[in-house]
Amino acid sequence: MIRSLYAGVSGMRNQQVSMDVIGNNISNASTYGFKAGRACFKDLFSQHLKYATGTDNPPYIYPSQVGTGVTIGTVQNLFSQGGMQVTSRVLDLAIEGNGFFMLKDPATNNISYTRDGNFTLDKEGYLTSMDGYRVLDASGAEIPALDIAAGQQVISIGTDGAISVLNSDGTTSTLGTIGIANIINPESLEKCGNNSYIPTITTGGFTNFTTPINPGAPGGTGGQGKIQSGYLEMSNVDLTNEFANLITTQRGYQANARIITTSDEMLQNVIDLKR
Repeated sequence: MIRSLYAGVSGMRNQQVSMDVIGNNISNASTYGFKAGRACFKDLFSQHLKYATGTDNPPYIYPSQVGTGVTIGTVQNLFSQGGMQVTSRVLDLAIEGNGFFMLKDPATNNISYTRDGNFTLDKEGYLTSMDGYRVLDASGAEIPALDIAAGQQVISIGTDGAISVLNSDGTTSTLGTIGIANIINPESLEKCGNNSYIPTITTGGFTNFTTPINPGAPGGTGGQGKIQSGYLEMSNVDLTNEFANLITTQRGYQANARIITTSDEMLQNVIDLKR
């Protein structure tokens, strides 16, 4: 069978993966803290028709190779800054710059990371994500619970992550500082749903799932960004770019389908030679 037939099949198969990535990006265009992905292609093994030969003097014979198709090298997450949406809600937080909020699962103690700062208070007074995971402080520990029974209320959160609370006697105090993990190679993180990521073996600073990676204070010397209270980071999906990619992927799929039909016609001509 001719190589172009299988090259066309590999092209169609992997253009479909690219379309899946684009579709996921577009569907999450309104998801807070979402980071767009992109499919990166790489060519497959190239078969030698002729190997390079020659001496110090001409003539030289250069290598002749024919490729066998394409495959997906990786689906890369793009961690560029998303736009800021004003909410004016104190517990809505956005990171301006590098880093991730650290979330601890109280059931397993496993830590995940997110750019989605849509936080709330649970019934015990802990600052949590909407899924009930507790937000960690600058040292990687749990932020102390608010004394709800005593009437404590969060009144502000500074760009340095400091949580100011109003006490029942009218005084104010600092409950703790929201921490940010500065992960040097965020592209190594694995999506785990619910706008969160978990580290992999290739993530810098990763030792285990219960130890936070490079925790620190917002705006500090560790490279962490600043926190903006009353804002949420929007998805970084660029719809204009995604629709352009959509058209390119569709045409690539059609072109690969054409390769298959043309290869089939050539094979039919070979069969017809026997008649």
